[in-house]
Amino acid sequence: HHKLTRNASRITLGFWTVVQAPSLAMSMFKAKMLSDTSEDDTDNDHDSPKKAPSFRAAQVPKKSAAYSMPKLGGDDEDEEDGSNTDDWEGRSGNEETGKSKKAPHSSEDSESADSDDSDEGNVTNTWSQRGSRKAPMAANKKRKNFAQGGSESKYTKYSNSFSNDDDEPAESGSGLSMGNYSNVSQKLMASMGYKAGAGLGKNNQGISDIIPTSKQRGRRGLGLSMEGLEPSADVKWDFEKEEVNVKERVDWIPECEEEPPNIKTLREWVTEGKKKLTIDDETCFCDEEVLKQIIECKSVFDRLEPEEMRRARTRSNPFETIRGGIFLNRAAMKMANMDSAFDFMFTSPVDENGDPMVGPDDLLYFADVCAGPGGFSEYVLWRKGWQAKGFGFTLKGPNDFKLEDFFAGSPDTFEPHYGVHDDGDIFVPENVRSFSKFVKSSTDNQGVHFVMADGGFSVEGQENIQEILSKQLYLCQFYTALSVLRTGGHFVCKLFDIFTVYSVGLVYLMYRAFRHVSIFKPNTSRPANSERYIVCKWRRPDTKDIEDYMYELCCRFKEISSVTSQVDIAEVVPLEVINDDAVFAKYIRESNDRLGRAQITHLTKIRAFAQNSELYEERQSNLRKECLKLWKVPDLARLDPKRPPPETKFKELTKNEVSYFERRPDELTPKFLEGIKSLHDYRCVVCGEWKPSLRDNKFFFLSAGRKQVYKWTGMSTDQWKKVTEGLELPADTLFYGEMVQEFAGEGRQQKRFNTIHVIDALVLGKVSVKDKHYEERMKWVQKFVKALSKPSRNDLTPLRAKEVFKLPDVESLFERISWKQEKGASRNMRLSCTVPQEPRDREEKHFSATGVLFYRTTKEPWHEEYSSSSQRRYYYNTMTRKSDYEMPKYGCAATFKDCFQTATLWSWASNVQILPTRTQSEECPNDGKVHRMTLVNFVRKRLGK
Repeated sequence: HHKLTRNASRITLGFWTVVQAPSLAMSMFKAKMLSDTSEDDTDNDHDSPKKAPSFRAAQVPKKSAAYSMPKLGGDDEDEEDGSNTDDWEGRSGNEETGKSKKAPHSSEDSESADSDDSDEGNVTNTWSQRGSRKAPMAANKKRKNFAQGGSESKYTKYSNSFSNDDDEPAESGSGLSMGNYSNVSQKLMASMGYKAGAGLGKNNQGISDIIPTSKQRGRRGLGLSMEGLEPSADVKWDFEKEEVNVKERVDWIPECEEEPPNIKTLREWVTEGKKKLTIDDETCFCDEEVLKQIIECKSVFDRLEPEEMRRARTRSNPFETIRGGIFLNRAAMKMANMDSAFDFMFTSPVDENGDPMVGPDDLLYFADVCAGPGGFSEYVLWRKGWQAKGFGFTLKGPNDFKLEDFFAGSPDTFEPHYGVHDDGDIFVPENVRSFSKFVKSSTDNQGVHFVMADGGFSVEGQENIQEILSKQLYLCQFYTALSVLRTGGHFVCKLFDIFTVYSVGLVYLMYRAFRHVSIFKPNTSRPANSERYIVCKWRRPDTKDIEDYMYELCCRFKEISSVTSQVDIAEVVPLEVINDDAVFAKYIRESNDRLGRAQITHLTKIRAFAQNSELYEERQSNLRKECLKLWKVPDLARLDPKRPPPETKFKELTKNEVSYFERRPDELTPKFLEGIKSLHDYRCVVCGEWKPSLRDNKFFFLSAGRKQVYKWTGMSTDQWKKVTEGLELPADTLFYGEMVQEFAGEGRQQKRFNTIHVIDALVLGKVSVKDKHYEERMKWVQKFVKALSKPSRNDLTPLRAKEVFKLPDVESLFERISWKQEKGASRNMRLSCTVPQEPRDREEKHFSATGVLFYRTTKEPWHEEYSSSSQRRYYYNTMTRKSDYEMPKYGCAATFKDCFQTATLWSWASNVQILPTRTQSEECPNDGKVHRMTLVNFVRKRLGK
């Protein structure tokens, strides 16, 4: 007995040391025996990689080095999940049995709080072996095959004779002892009294059967068996059971012909009752058997470790490898999926007549609710660039918007708002009303074109009643959407199960508030969960009563939301009202049944994949490529945007045409005025002042992205300098402007504001405008400035597009000019120009005017003229003597380069009379300078006034 104990090898599993059975000892003796495995094989590959197991060669003679000992146990995580293997190609321990496929190597992106589940990381296991003559990888393959119970390994081949199917003992000196083991091992076993088919010991009481392969997984306790989830290589999956389509089908609820209900009727619909925390009896809108199976399938996984569940889910989901792609998280790709499935109704919305809802000079406005860290918004900003203006509303804290991680779409035109309490709590009605007021003030009181909502929270341990726990969140998201959405706008919101009368009632209210409603589960939403989305198209007019009704419900929820309260809102629409609309009720039941059956199928699939780690979804790679192509999303890795030096970016944006930037405007003189052939060729803007001591306040402004903004005087002797004033601009922006100090009020009450006035532009956020007509360029500038406006950000220097005047209308320019009293002891009067009032301006503002800059906006031989008979302008070519009411596409409009090279500046020096003082008259001095009346009289004369 002492000898047996001394010679038997050991296997270390975690902190347990199991002495091998005597009958197993014979199969263990090889020329190179592996007696110990590493003690700490970490199974949590999300936190840290596993330690490389170390092996110690047994002290046996070297002459019989014919075999390597396979690793026993099978407790390594990478053995039970193919996604963690070093090499996922087919392997086998014996070619006679064919090759067994492994799941592909995969790694999960970290998923945000707005996604349905969190993802796991991936670690590649690295094995090392000391004292072995065979290659580590080869030995590792044998160990994996044996532990996974796949193809027949060398170990199983050599061990089969220990227990024949007919249970008859093997003969001593058979092929087993003669051909499969070294002489040393046979002699050693014979010295211990070994006989084929019998156990060791004085009375042959030792076990004679081979110890079965360990099916220990992860951190489970030794011997733990989970009913219904037992590991088995015999478990198969029929992939024909599931329906997988790249192009998804969209089913709309037929449009409701009735008018939206009024507030009086709505108030009669609400019903309160006792809080209910069970879902198994909610069968009004789904098949009873479907609901039962969903709950049973979910309950199976209650005993499974989350890590094992995630691994099986990752391998089984056909669309899993799509992940987040170039975006922040998987939520962004969900929005790309849904936008494509609904014919891009969100990023390119059209009205009921099929006409674009967003004009060429307008911005696409959207709101993102309960959406931190902001995947939905990043997708929209990537798709539309700065021409989309977003408003965010979510909880402050760890789940806030992570704008610094918006790599694909720049967040420069996205503005978060957190309500009157500054916490972003959507359960507080006052916060929502504050957000609604903020959004409408920034959208000309129209509201946004579409709203996205993706709210959710952890329901760990209560997954079956997620719908009940989310009822207040459903309501608040719906109300928030209606409070900021314009007529004709769209809405998309994440839901979970919609089995209860309460949830179906909320969907019914949206059905009455919109032209079309659909319940949709995108491919990017994991098929085994209960997540789905409600998509609402074209908000109806006259739905303010439904919005007010939801506001009252939100207020009531706030009153009864205490933990101790037993009162709850049971119905927002009576069951009989819903059932009276047979079309609506039928759609909800069919939707629930269809999605429920699909969920059951995929939960069953995950179960099979959890039991058999050899299974994997081989369609993942092709489906990823096909989906991304359909959704028009590039199949690229997510990368941090590059920030090149300003000199490099400047040459890139100007195509290396930089020689003319040193040009300075000519001085306006009476002789220049006489040389003007057509007044309609010229446009002008009023120049301002930054600081009296600053000689030149005009610069070229360039952005490499976010706060990487630089300014340059245009002189080759000067360098690009980082803008120290708070300024954030989209990457690839280059414009010409001036730094101006604006004022509000006069005298002691005067307040100062630093601003940047844009005079002209070359590139605006990757949109090249330098070859367009000046008026067209300034329209783009106005749109650009409006998109970047962020009234809530007091740390940013606001942009303002210069007000452009036509030379024939120069008298309207002087209407903006007046004397204003400066703040300070001197109380000086300064010539000031009043700026047009904008929604963000709480009071009238002005700036100190220093002159007027003139641009000629047509090129020779073209001239812009005005026809008195047709009351419209036309373009005349002096060489061909032809005219056209439409501007010729080529050769007529002056580019940025043309305007900059021919610019003329009228400086308002102290001896230039602009506005008469008390001691001056309206008479124009004849001193060879251009005064106000000099210009006015010249224009009047040319116009024949």
